[in-house]
Amino acid sequence: MQQPTESYINAIGRAVPEASAPQETTARFMADMLECDERDRRRLMTLYRFTRIEKRHSVIADYAKQRGEFTFYPNTEGMEPFPTVSQRMQLYRREAVPLALNAIQDCFDAYPGFDKGQITHVITVSCTGLYAPGPDIEIIEALGLPGHTQRLAINFMGCYGAFNGLKTASSIVRSNPDATVLVVCIELCSIHFQKKTDTEHLLANALFADGSAAVLVQSKPRPDIAMRLRSFYCDLLPEGKSEMAWHVDNFGFEMTLTSEVPTHIQRGIRQLMQRLLSQCGLEMNDIGLYALHPGGRRILEVIEEQLGLSTNDNRYSYAILREYGNMSSATVLFVLQRIWADLASGALDMPAHQPNIFSCAFGPGLTLESMITEVVMPQLELADTISESASASPQFS
Repeated sequence: MQQPTESYINAIGRAVPEASAPQETTARFMADMLECDERDRRRLMTLYRFTRIEKRHSVIADYAKQRGEFTFYPNTEGMEPFPTVSQRMQLYRREAVPLALNAIQDCFDAYPGFDKGQITHVITVSCTGLYAPGPDIEIIEALGLPGHTQRLAINFMGCYGAFNGLKTASSIVRSNPDATVLVVCIELCSIHFQKKTDTEHLLANALFADGSAAVLVQSKPRPDIAMRLRSFYCDLLPEGKSEMAWHVDNFGFEMTLTSEVPTHIQRGIRQLMQRLLSQCGLEMNDIGLYALHPGGRRILEVIEEQLGLSTNDNRYSYAILREYGNMSSATVLFVLQRIWADLASGALDMPAHQPNIFSCAFGPGLTLESMITEVVMPQLELADTISESASASPQFS
């Protein structure tokens, strides 16, 4: 009987814009632009410190500049006229694909000997910009891929969008073992800064940043290291629908992100993980590593509380949050890439009996997406074989 086809991540790449700003510098920019008085300025600075983000990258260099030096925002009191949706989409169209191509090249560089001519499908994921013909076509043209390369655009799903890209890629290679799928997440969150003082807008301005990640999915693992896409599970928490939303307004895409989001995640995360584990016949102690979407500090903390995790279990998510902020759909792939790099370099030893990674992300809906990947490495297989041989050997006293 023919064995069922599997799906594997065989490379992950990432990229961020060249421009960046320390979190404290961005906080001062926001306080100046919002014309905060001394009391509100102190509260805003406290909010930015609370995020535990140290630095964020943006295609807009203005966040590290002072009025009079801006190249995107008006150099006027109150930043009027404030940039329109059209102006922001022009910026997205100019910056998104070059950033994505850097992530794709990083992905190729991480896969020695890979021939880009093997790519049969391109999936783009983004919630921060739209235009057509879109990034999918521009990426195909830039890579010199044939016109019959199949394309799919996954748009406006927010931070969990990468999971839908990976699920689709997995289905493609499982149904066609000769397929190679390139999944590209492109998010320019910082172009949607809103000049509003509502708590949800202040929080969104304090968290989001720009980044791109690229993943290659195939039906067979590469010889040295791969991650098997083992199982996915999605759930909805309709009672949290109004707490996280993403709308197109006259002056950009407006994010609604309230302080109640962690509370809803707290109520649903344990059931989500139990159902995911049950789906693939695993238990909690089969999970060796965690790649949680760092949507914010409090979100990571409530997941730890509910799943009985330590800060060390969550260290990769905290590291990405600290170094990059929340880059929407690309962020969880940054976490997975950091784990991959440590495994490949030998800086991280994964127990042979716990080769699985639990990942999750959240978005409008309130949507909870989750995934289990299994690390596939020769040394893990060897250790497993040795363990099985030892168990089967006669025991003498």
